[in-house]
Amino acid sequence: MKITETHLHGVLIVEPAVFGDHRGWFMETYSKAKFKENGIEMDFLQDNQSYSATKGTLRGLHYQLHPKAQTKLVRCTRGAIYDVAVDIRKGSPTYSNWFGLELSADNRKQLLIPKGFAHGFMTLTEDVEVQYKCDELYAPECDGGILWNDPTIGVEWPIDVTPILSVKDEKAPLLKDANLNFTYV
Repeated sequence: MKITETHLHGVLIVEPAVFGDHRGWFMETYSKAKFKENGIEMDFLQDNQSYSATKGTLRGLHYQLHPKAQTKLVRCTRGAIYDVAVDIRKGSPTYSNWFGLELSADNRKQLLIPKGFAHGFMTLTEDVEVQYKCDELYAPECDGGILWNDPTIGVEWPIDVTPILSVKDEKAPLLKDANLNFTYV
């Protein structure tokens, strides 16, 4: 398992070792022991999976407030997505900065997104499945979001289409108006 840091402290690219032969391939997508060896300690409590039928579907930018904030380990198991993490920790030197990475069934990369970051993704292909582990259970009362195209953040989404959004995501506030309780430490 290869773990690479990004310019956003705590956001990590996780690349599982893949073992293949004439039958196909095998990979270990998560190992508590290997994460611990790399200084990453958490207990995942919930696994989520989403399906998006259409290229250009955008989900996000989402987060959960404290005390139910979530760290997520995200992977794409069918198709491809552009996955984004945005630093929403007040006082952080990278506040409002973002990092994006293509995750796909072919490249098998994963993105670890810690508490204090908003998360979103855009589908790059038709028929996309995304799976992610969370270290906290979903709590609707702590649910929050930021508008996907907030100019303060300036995410450069990779395909130039009008995205397919949920009503909730269409009405999400700008970062400056979002309810946040994350502080950089």
